[in-house]
Amino acid sequence: LFLFGCFTFNICNNKLRKFLMIEGLLQALTLSTLLWLTVGVMIGMIVGTLPGLTATMGTALLVPFTFALPTGEGIAMLGGLYVCAMFSDAIPACLVNTPGTPAAMATAFDGHPMTLKGRGQEAIVASCFSSALGTVFGAGCYLLLAWPLITIALKFGPPEFCWLGVFALTIIGSLAGDSILKGLAGAAIGLLISCVGISHGNELSRFTFDIPPLQGGVSLVAGLIGIFAIPQVLSMVSELRKKEFIAEYKPKSGETLKTIKKVMEHPWHALRSSAIGSFIGILPGAGSPIAALVSYNEGIRWAKDKSQFGKGDLRGVTASEIANNAAAPAAMIPLVTLGVPGSSPAAVIAGALMLRGLNPGPELFQNDGALVYSFGWSLLFAGIVTFILGSLFAPLLVRIIRIPLRLLAPLIMLLATIGAYAIRNNIFDVYIMLGLGVFVFFAKRLGFHPGPIGLGLILGPIIEPSLIQALYISDAVGVGKVFFTGIINISLITLIIVSVSLVVWSRRKDKIQQHESTSAKS
Repeated sequence: LFLFGCFTFNICNNKLRKFLMIEGLLQALTLSTLLWLTVGVMIGMIVGTLPGLTATMGTALLVPFTFALPTGEGIAMLGGLYVCAMFSDAIPACLVNTPGTPAAMATAFDGHPMTLKGRGQEAIVASCFSSALGTVFGAGCYLLLAWPLITIALKFGPPEFCWLGVFALTIIGSLAGDSILKGLAGAAIGLLISCVGISHGNELSRFTFDIPPLQGGVSLVAGLIGIFAIPQVLSMVSELRKKEFIAEYKPKSGETLKTIKKVMEHPWHALRSSAIGSFIGILPGAGSPIAALVSYNEGIRWAKDKSQFGKGDLRGVTASEIANNAAAPAAMIPLVTLGVPGSSPAAVIAGALMLRGLNPGPELFQNDGALVYSFGWSLLFAGIVTFILGSLFAPLLVRIIRIPLRLLAPLIMLLATIGAYAIRNNIFDVYIMLGLGVFVFFAKRLGFHPGPIGLGLILGPIIEPSLIQALYISDAVGVGKVFFTGIINISLITLIIVSVSLVVWSRRKDKIQQHESTSAKS
């Protein structure tokens, strides 16, 4: 950590950047910040270990409880939960082949076979150490790349931000769910929900149905809890667990050091997985699940001996965990530089910042640059704290997955109701949360993914004001000059076309291969 800090400081040739980075480090090292960061990490362990509780859901539930804290400490607490949940989801994945979150799906490929071979402790320790490596690498990318990208972000005006929001939505819509059209439709639904209330342009009421509380719009936190948490609870109740969570976990002395040595025997494998996770994390909407799967696939591609993958190979566990944890801090880079969330939990954190009157993007850098770097350092420290606590408490966390559903579901509903009500002390927000939850629950049954809906809800307040401002500008010079000229506009439009085209091509290719394999079997 000391060497990384020296390296980071030396390559910062800008005096203001050095000052902000040091100030952010000092803020992150305060006792209160470290304390709440540790609390967030411990909550994240519980969230990730419980099957069905995702990092997004846990972050959304925790947001209301951070309002009593100063901004830096509250955001650090959310970051700690986010980082740790990306590790602790590996515990049920390895022990019982039940990923705690979607990002741990690739971890289960080799983690569970390791447990069946009596190597459960090795799998968990490897996941914990790999998570720390990935988090430190991703946080380093955050600290090093956030400032250079801000110089580009400052060149963005209303039309550029409008196209950027559309670009983010196309990526989200095309990657989430089994259907491209359903993914894009989900993003459109989220945008429509964000339009409820008084319009930005002409101050008219939209979609309020003469209900006065709706004129203030949909509460961001209530909406996110309703989209992500309530459908999961309803799914857990409707699809009752059909088997007991039974797994052997026998601690062995000295196993932690042995496992760390095994992980470090493949430095290029770790570096490649970190780079893949960070790169995919920076892409808006991609997120940790995709990073883990891509890294796992590349781990197999570059391995000399591929025979053990899927049968209990330690490299399969490390490839997945390093990548999905590197993607977590890297997903914050587009949030703090461009104001576009890089993942669903990043969208929730964006909502937490906006509720405090802080707009993610260039404005946040200009007004409170030290907070941006303090958050980056907090993410880095969260990775270290996660490794320490994870190694100590993993045997106890295993027992959490035995909590019966009759206790788990009501507990989540209680926290969700408190979180929705506490924002504005308005019972109507609870109704909104429940209504959106039921709607998304049935939408999931039809093949829609809640991710695009939630991110559409977040990106709506970003896209609409930019679009309206750009249209006002176009009254003077014309729509074509405002939206379709300039290097940034053309580049973003090209990226939108390429992004959609690549997804359509890859999906069609997969269908052809699936059809050919089915024909060959028949």
